[in-house]
Formats: sequence, C-alpha cells, structure tokens
Amino acid sequence: MKTVIPKDITAVQLQMIMQTAISPRPIALASTIDKEGNPNLSPFSFFNMFSTVPPILIFSPSRRVRDNTTKHTLENVLVVPEVVIGTVNFPIVQQISLSSTEYDLGVNEFVKSGLTMKDADLIQPKLIEECPVNFECKVIEVKSLGNDGGSGNLVICEIIKIHIREEYLDKNGNLDQVKLDMVARLGGNIYSRNNAENLFEVPKPLATKGIGFDKLPASIRYSKIFTGNDLGMLANVEELAEAEFSDDEETHKRAQIYLSENDVESAWKILLK
Repeated sequence: MKTVIPKDITAVQLQMIMQTAISPRPIALASTIDKEGNPNLSPFSFFNMFSTVPPILIFSPSRRVRDNTTKHTLENVLVVPEVVIGTVNFPIVQQISLSSTEYDLGVNEFVKSGLTMKDADLIQPKLIEECPVNFECKVIEVKSLGNDGGSGNLVICEIIKIHIREEYLDKNGNLDQVKLDMVARLGGNIYSRNNAENLFEVPKPLATKGIGFDKLPASIRYSKIFTGNDLGMLANVEELAEAEFSDDEETHKRAQIYLSENDVESAWKILLK
C-alpha cells in the first residue's frame, strides 16, 4: 500500500489526492454581496450539511494554493454575514462551472454565467432562480483554519428559509431524487451525475439488526463468488434459520443474480441445500 505523509508533498499534490479520494462532493453555489451591495456568485465543493436542528450548512472558500489569495465570497461574508446557497444539478452544471471563473472584483457572475437573480425574502444576497433548491442563510461564524495557501475557511451557515422549484417534487410534495438529477465534484475536472441510471438503494439497518458477517455460514462467508457487497446484503437479515447451505459455486452464482436485483430473500432460498 502506498503511504503519504502530508507535510512531505506539495500543497498541490496533497489537494489532488484529497479531492480525488474524498468524492463525490456536493456543490454549493454561494450567492453573496459586498458592502456596496454588489452581487457575487461562486461554486464550492468543500460543502455539506452538518445539523438538522438547528439547520446548519458549512462550505469552505479556501485560500488559493497557488498564491495564497482569498476569494471574493469569503471577503463578502466577513462584511455582510448572509449567503444564499443553491444546489447544483445537471441542467445547469456548465453555467455553474462558468461562474467559478476568477473575474475581477465587481464583475457580476450572474450575468457572466447567464443565471437569474431573484430577490430573497429574508436576506440581501440574491436567490439563483435556476437552482433546484435555494437556502437563505445567516452566517453565524467564519472559522479560519490557517493562513497558508490551501487553508480552509469554514463558513458556518444557519438556514432561515428554503425555496424549492416545484418541478422537482413528487406527487406527495417531497423532493424527488431522480427528478433532481444532481451532480457532484470529483478530482480535477471530473464530475458525477446522479440520475435514474446510476441511483440505487441500500437498506439501512436502523430499526433492525443484521446478523453480521460473523454469523454467516462458512460456506457463504468464504465463497469465491460472493463480493463484499453481496455478503453485506446477505448479512443484513435479522435472523437465519438453522439449516445447511450450499457451497456449490454455480448455486452461488444463481443467488448472486438475485442479489443484483436486491432480492435477498430469494438469494437465501437458492442457497439452502
């Protein structure tokens, strides 16, 4: 296994490892204003949710690795502690990328990217009309993580109002993950798309307790056919009958077909001797 000590490599090399390994990352499209009220728009993939009550989002406009300068977004939230965070999906991903261009101070990225400004209800920065969801936020703290190039600045935001485009709702009024068609950032210039073709479900063992790998029959646990994912599905049942199970590889292959269709019950039936 290759090992790396962060202090032994350059900041650029370290950033590439981290951004590629820690992915996919959701994208925050941050709308802010300066003290004169000029709008600014910029995407950040150092972003996620960290609390539901209170509703907290955090994104990090890091100091630039190449020259240790700061971004307009950071400068803005330090003087006007408000931000609209828009979510990013496939229909607008190229516009969002364009908004990341390092335009001169005072240039309106809404205009450059062709995105539409819309007045927010409770704060000064503008909503991004094309985003599936907009979060109006108060900035409650900006925590600097250092003064070197690549150092992050955690912008801790409390959501005070949410705007959701209705075309992304299902018949029950909830956000529809398939309709959203979200994108995420990976390493370099690579993005991923979360549409109907690549979404899948993994049942969470929250209300129930799976038996675990250690309780799987040896003939199943040490199979040359089943993958770790296959065994994880088989081990997520609440109980397993006292019985003998097949160690035949062809039987395991047939069971694996059921597992690929998320039919764990049928897979176990196939495995019974």
